[in-house]
Amino acid sequence: MLLKDFLNEGVTRLEPLYPTKEARSIVLMLCESRIGTKSYTHIVEPEYQIKDKALEGLNSDLDRLASGEPVQYVIGFADFCGLRFKVTPDVLIPRPETELLCREAIKIGSRMQRMRKAYGKSARPVRVLDLCTGSGCIAWTVALNIPGAEVTGVDISEKAIEVAKGQDFAIKQKEDEVTPPKFVTADILSEPQSFAEGEYDLILSNPPYIMESQKSQMRANVLNFEPSTALFVKDENPLEFYRSIAKISKECLASEGKGMTEINELLGLETSKVFSDAGFSKTEVVKDFYDKNRFVFYSK
Repeated sequence: MLLKDFLNEGVTRLEPLYPTKEARSIVLMLCESRIGTKSYTHIVEPEYQIKDKALEGLNSDLDRLASGEPVQYVIGFADFCGLRFKVTPDVLIPRPETELLCREAIKIGSRMQRMRKAYGKSARPVRVLDLCTGSGCIAWTVALNIPGAEVTGVDISEKAIEVAKGQDFAIKQKEDEVTPPKFVTADILSEPQSFAEGEYDLILSNPPYIMESQKSQMRANVLNFEPSTALFVKDENPLEFYRSIAKISKECLASEGKGMTEINELLGLETSKVFSDAGFSKTEVVKDFYDKNRFVFYSK
């Protein structure tokens, strides 16, 4: 089969689930992953033929996509902050909005690191705690962009921790180079003391925050395939994770440190108040690139 014909067939099958442009992007992503083509191959090589064996695999993948399974689970990875992360149905698929949190953390952490190096090599490394780490995308991104940082990722799911530990990056474990994150299985709602060791300069989190009453607004491919425990909280207690994060941060955040957490856009002020009530003197609701309330930043 010609590549261009497979693309057209794939788009037709996915259009009931996605807008045409998104459906096309998904099929192109599938082809790039499986047979190494580029987004323009079907244009510059209009007679490009897909071999029969490869076509068999692509058709099987297309069946999964047509059932609503996210393309990232089908191909086994998701791109995030210029890195390629393994993903399975045991972890959430990293979202572009979360990249904003990582970029801000890297900027702040790098500044801390430069200031400490100015005082000599004996200065302690930047320490980062990532709560509800999931795939480890935040923990790894920060570790890879702040050489020498000590990063700890925490999640209640043992399967998620296995995914986070298994991210294949070329790590140079040398002085002033990248230190792989440490990953710990723990429930932050009931074990706030079991994983925290000393003070942290940055405490980051993307916890479950979508209320169960919001399920009707979500796509079926999210509801049916992504882990619900990493997405949803009960309507009667939607801020429970933030109360635990605030408690942990109060005990473990360094005096000059900063906390950053992703939030439900409908609960920006309420989430900010959790941290101010916990004793943080500076709290700020920060918007994403869609102009929606997406993060709360806080410090002592």
